[in-house]
Amino acid sequence: MVNNLNTLTSILTIIIIVIIILIAILCLVYIMSKKKKTKKEEKIETNSEEKELDKKSKTFAVESVFNFMEFDKIEDNMIIQKNGNKYIMVVECQGINYDLMSEVEKNGVEEGFIQFLNTIRHPVQIYTQTRTINLESSIQTYKDKVKQIEDKLERQEMNYKEMLSSEKYSKEQVDRAYYELTKQRNLAEYGKDIIYNTEKMSLNKSVLNQKYYIVIPYYPEDIGQNNFDKGEIQNMAFSELYTRSQSILRTLAACSVNGRILNSDDLVDLLYVAYNRDESETYGLDKAIEAGYDELYSTAPDVLDKKMRVLDEKIEQEAFKKANEKVYEAKSDKQKELEKKENNMDTLIARMAKLIIDQNSASIGEDVASRAKEKINEERAAARKRKEGGTKENE
Repeated sequence: MVNNLNTLTSILTIIIIVIIILIAILCLVYIMSKKKKTKKEEKIETNSEEKELDKKSKTFAVESVFNFMEFDKIEDNMIIQKNGNKYIMVVECQGINYDLMSEVEKNGVEEGFIQFLNTIRHPVQIYTQTRTINLESSIQTYKDKVKQIEDKLERQEMNYKEMLSSEKYSKEQVDRAYYELTKQRNLAEYGKDIIYNTEKMSLNKSVLNQKYYIVIPYYPEDIGQNNFDKGEIQNMAFSELYTRSQSILRTLAACSVNGRILNSDDLVDLLYVAYNRDESETYGLDKAIEAGYDELYSTAPDVLDKKMRVLDEKIEQEAFKKANEKVYEAKSDKQKELEKKENNMDTLIARMAKLIIDQNSASIGEDVASRAKEKINEERAAARKRKEGGTKENE
């Protein structure tokens, strides 16, 4: 009986130990799975946060570009964007040569710039535009001026000749007329030299000019809730932007920087150059307006289309080159055959003569035909000896 109780207690203790071990294993598995889930959730959250940040950065970059480039219209010296929810006025600034200034002047410019930064109470944007200098209009202006000078020179030469042929004028009057004629002639030659040098300078496409602008925006939403219509809001935006621009110009004057507010035509030119970087160098805004363009902006062609066009041009050039080479080779082969025939002409003539004799041997007789062939062979042998002797003498 006692032995049975001992065995039962030992079995129960073993079972209890096994159960405890199983419970511990299950707890460990549960804790490990929970940790893995938390780690996965943290990774998912970090990935989602990174994706949201990427999206935000991308949308911010895209929006910033569109905010600057897209516009509705230009009116009252302002660029109107986003259906009247944003107005922009632009101030053009003339640069100064800071390196050539004295220390006193440099200190004055720095103090003025500090004052300019301290007086800004609204957001601004500094925009730099690099342009290739187009001297075509200047050259045309010079040519018109020189044409007027040459016309005046012709009239003075005619008057001077009349004064020389006539005896009504004194020596002092003739000398004065000669002096004026010489001065006018020198002026015409000087004008021609200016045109020549300017045209020579215009051939250099690397002559660049940088223009500096301060972009001043205004948002009607800053007013708050209002019952104004679009016309009243536009007038308020103009007055506010004009005040801000004048304030910036006054503070920039302390830096020895001159500036002006761009009017509507200047804003059109600014946007035209911004949208047409390549075309504006050769086809300016004035020509585009004279040509009656409906749109003053263009989109760049697809890069793949440009590569395809370049590849087509290259294929066409290589095809023309190969065709010329093969035509030349074909001509050279024919030339070689012609030279070969010319060198073997005597042999060919002798063979053909023998063939003719053989064909007519029945009518002329076998003896005559054989003697004729021998004559041809003797003649060929003599010619060969003469040729060999001539080659030996040449050698």
